[in-house]
Amino acid sequence: MSVIYVLLAISVSVASVFFIAFVLSVRNGQYDDSYTPSVRMLFEDELLPDSEKSDVKTKNQTK
Repeated sequence: MSVIYVLLAISVSVASVFFIAFVLSVRNGQYDDSYTPSVRMLFEDELLPDSEKSDVKTKNQTK
């Protein structure tokens, strides 16, 4: 039974270490996306006039 307590203590300590490492990496900006905003302007979005948007909506609703 004492082995369970030892394993539980070890698993909680390992989980705590990984959680602290994750929090520190998020605070330091490890997961910030600096690439996507720079290439977002290269992709063209298709802008439809309001009349075409309503036509597309009615066509999709009738199907």
